[in-house]
Amino acid sequence: MALAEDLAKQQKSISVAEFFEKNKHLLGFDSPVRGIITTIKEAVDNALDACEEAEVLPDIFVSVRKVSPDAYRVAVEDNGPGIVPENVPYVFGKLLYGSRFHQIRQSRGQQGIGISAAVLYAQLTTGTPAMVVSRTSAKVPAHRFSLMIQTETNEPQVLEHEEVAWDRTHGTRIELEFTSSLAARKRLIDYLKYTAVVNPHARIRVEIDGEATTFERVSDEVIRSPQAIKPHPHGIELGTLKRMAAAMPEATLEDFLVESFSRVGKKTAEEIAGVAGLPPRAHMAAVGAEAQKALLAAMQSVHVPAPPMSQCLSPIGEELITQGLEKEFQLDFVKARTRPPSVFSGHPFVVEAAIGYGGKLTADGTAQVMRFANRVPLIYQQGACAITSAVSNVNWKSYGLSQAGLPNGPVLVLVHVASTNVPFTSESKDAVASIPEVEKEITLALQDLGRELKAYLSRRDRNRQQEDRARAVCAVMPVIAEKVAEIVERPVPDISAIEGRIMRRLVARKSVREGVVRIDVHNHTHENLALVIYDISSDAGEGAEPRPDFASDLDGEFTRVWNCALGPGEGWHAKYPGRGGGMLDVRGVDEARKVVVHL
Repeated sequence: MALAEDLAKQQKSISVAEFFEKNKHLLGFDSPVRGIITTIKEAVDNALDACEEAEVLPDIFVSVRKVSPDAYRVAVEDNGPGIVPENVPYVFGKLLYGSRFHQIRQSRGQQGIGISAAVLYAQLTTGTPAMVVSRTSAKVPAHRFSLMIQTETNEPQVLEHEEVAWDRTHGTRIELEFTSSLAARKRLIDYLKYTAVVNPHARIRVEIDGEATTFERVSDEVIRSPQAIKPHPHGIELGTLKRMAAAMPEATLEDFLVESFSRVGKKTAEEIAGVAGLPPRAHMAAVGAEAQKALLAAMQSVHVPAPPMSQCLSPIGEELITQGLEKEFQLDFVKARTRPPSVFSGHPFVVEAAIGYGGKLTADGTAQVMRFANRVPLIYQQGACAITSAVSNVNWKSYGLSQAGLPNGPVLVLVHVASTNVPFTSESKDAVASIPEVEKEITLALQDLGRELKAYLSRRDRNRQQEDRARAVCAVMPVIAEKVAEIVERPVPDISAIEGRIMRRLVARKSVREGVVRIDVHNHTHENLALVIYDISSDAGEGAEPRPDFASDLDGEFTRVWNCALGPGEGWHAKYPGRGGGMLDVRGVDEARKVVVHL
């Protein structure tokens, strides 16, 4: 008995702040390297959510400064609606305090843990309080707070509070100082870059130790903020049902079902009550525990239409995804797909995907996979994510790509899951769990995009073959003409008419003979063309005829530029003394309608 009493003396409750103080890895603060990215992620997510709710275009500033050999100061500032002064300490200094936990709608944050966890991490590593500035309108002053979290009670501790002057008319700024490292600097820039891709309406400016980068917005359209909906009968559990019933004891069963759940009308409510064996007019106070179990089973079995997707979800859209990718990656090919809305366990979701090829992507190695959930990049735990698994399970070889798990080559694959309840694998929200309905939608979107990519690669290969043949024809025909003229002892004929009938393209040739470089351009198309001709070589090109419109010398490499206008069937010529070689290019005509040949 004495042992039990001794053990009883050691037992005590702990606050949620104490729990996460000892288990900060659950929230993504498992290392100093990762801590700085998680902090910025949580602050930027809050800023984007706030701006969307206020229906303003986000203008976000991120600053990272080294203040000591092992400590950094991070500041994130936005132009959102601000936070009323009395709520600031709780938003930043109390875990599990927020406005979205009980709302069923798409949002980046839900539990009210992220930014307050960053405040906790800062005070654990450096003991430095968080500095928060917030202003709600131009008519009131800004308020600055210095605060910490009392871990024993999970309550905010305000050290200072004062009114200050601030140049923003509304918005919020938070500054945190903590032990960290910029070893993951590239990953931090990638996170902000990816955020800009799926939030094309946002402008994000970042300064890291004085080095500035700006991700400009590509859309001036304000994103519609999703609206909360009621819970769906297929996505509810017994404990939740009991709590909801206890809150409406005087309501009849029929009224309770209609008023509390999405897509339930009187007819559906009567059907559910009939399956459960309960009278529709019974008051909820009289529906006991066993009857509630029968009611829940009936709610799950009766067909209820899917929740109103357009109201609670805000997908990015194919056009904006394409614009965001083209802005950041300059791809040769990019296509996006938004799947029709679907449901898992009563939770609505939409899968969006995109595929890019070529451009500035690395030609070697595996594809670049970009994972997103509710417009938030997922940077870590790629191997544990259902998105990665779905990408690997697609047979990319049938779409013209080599594959070893993930596809290989200059390929980019983007997948975005938007849902009222994204099924993450952990509290750190780094990976999407394996939900069959979600994986199926991802696979269908990727297969659709794979067919688009295969068609593009087939067209590209056909065009490349045509270009190779055209280049061969343009290179061989002048030689044949010279040899025939030599045999018959006649002047070399003008082959441009024959060439034009065969090619129907703009043909540019660069040749050298007896120390003279000659450039010939013939327009065999049916259009008037305004051309810019670039010639780069080691030849100085002095005395060129006609004289170039622009000429430069960079470390012994000479660039000459001519402008000319050619009508259908017209030609242009230039010459200068030299040895030839180098590069010739012509701009002002579609790549598929020109042939450039070096003889």
